Amino acid sequence: MFIVYLIIIFVLLVILDRLLKNAQFEKIPGPRGFFLVNNTLEVIREPVRLFRYLLYLSSKYKKIFRLKVGHKNIVIIYNPDDAEALINGTRYNSKGYLYGFIRPLLGDGLLLSDGEKWHHRRKILTPAFHFNILKNFYSILLENSEKLLERIEPEVSQPNTGILDIVSDYTLRSICETAMGTKLDEETTDFGITYKNCLSSLGSLSVRRGQRVWQYSDLIYYLTSLGQEFLSLLYITRKFRDDVIDKRIEDLCSKNIKRFDHEDDDVFVVNGKKKLAMLDLLLEAEKNGIIDRSGINDEVDTFMFEGHDTTATALQFTFMILANHQDIQNKIIEECNAILGSSDALPTMNDLTQMKYLDCCIKESLRMYPPVFFISRTSDGPIKLNSYECPKGTDVMLLIRVLHLRSDQFVEPYKYNPDRFMQEPTWHQFAYIPFSAGPRNCIGQKFAMLEMKLAVCMVLRRYRVLPVTKPEDIIFDLHITLRSKDPIFVKFEKR
Repeated sequence: MFIVYLIIIFVLLVILDRLLKNAQFEKIPGPRGFFLVNNTLEVIREPVRLFRYLLYLSSKYKKIFRLKVGHKNIVIIYNPDDAEALINGTRYNSKGYLYGFIRPLLGDGLLLSDGEKWHHRRKILTPAFHFNILKNFYSILLENSEKLLERIEPEVSQPNTGILDIVSDYTLRSICETAMGTKLDEETTDFGITYKNCLSSLGSLSVRRGQRVWQYSDLIYYLTSLGQEFLSLLYITRKFRDDVIDKRIEDLCSKNIKRFDHEDDDVFVVNGKKKLAMLDLLLEAEKNGIIDRSGINDEVDTFMFEGHDTTATALQFTFMILANHQDIQNKIIEECNAILGSSDALPTMNDLTQMKYLDCCIKESLRMYPPVFFISRTSDGPIKLNSYECPKGTDVMLLIRVLHLRSDQFVEPYKYNPDRFMQEPTWHQFAYIPFSAGPRNCIGQKFAMLEMKLAVCMVLRRYRVLPVTKPEDIIFDLHITLRSKDPIFVKFEKR
């Protein structure tokens, strides 16, 4: 009788397995997986090994492959035609299922929201990132770039320096003092260090949760030790966010502020000086009943994270790659000196605009090391990718770094060659998307490029950056942004 029960159970499992399969999805190439659990066991790896496994699959299946993890159908793409089909329009704007694991951190802000809420928030926030508005905050970026130089000064005598902490201080200060209108004092700076560390840990925990299908349920996850750790770290990040918002409200109440329209740009006047912070727009929208405090919290969480972490990651890899290419570093200095002269003159925004080669160097670094190395969307309806029909509800993941390193799009893709950006692009317009593309492209990309160009210009004019970590030394870790398993080091030398 026991054998009969086993046979019945086995038959039921076979029927269940077949019911859960989708014929169209199964036509897409991919690893076979195991009975009933499919590819679930293959993604339960150390993040470093999982990153390598995804790269292996992308080399084995040249344009597209599928994975079935738990109950989710996932299609992974990395060719420009499919990238265009996915992100060049509003049809597939819903964020992928796995983004739900960072929703407690970022809320329903601009990154994760969709539909009417996303469109409405984007409309509110767009004026804060207009290029003319960025001019009003350039002095803040300049001041923080000088603090960046001061931070580097004690490192000159050191054999190696971990670059990420240094540049993330610069980017966190910059996003707080511009988009949030809140200057970090000594106390909040110390808290900011804790905040940055918490964000990194929360990212790692989110990835680990995504690998373990039995932790997908909130009810189960928050009973685990990892779930409890996640909540503890989340409390710290929310405390930092609340302090930033409360400090800005206090500043607005204590100063004479009025608002007016100037050349169609929303501008705040503070003590006679034109200012506009993203947070100010949100607070005024709250006053007008357009958004509530929960919505403000979501947007601040999103921009505090996106506005400092991704830019710091980009700067880390840029300094690393420039340290390993002294000839290119010298060309940047030649360009800067030609525009600024050989004096210690500080660059203006117009000066930075003229630095075309520096711009290309950063773009090439973003091609090889895109901070946001993947995008995930859930298809609201069937989507055709690489001649395969993906059913409604499929999670489609675009591997941006693999896309950026395609040999059919870029000559010698693994070679750092800024000159490729000095000419008209020869590649597909969706083969290079470090700031995403389409309607959901990065709202702060002009701000980020300005911030990065200023930092690289200021640092290289005072210090020569020498190699310690080489590109071939880097072991990538799976995280929500591009991460190295080990710290990336450079060495600074006075010019």
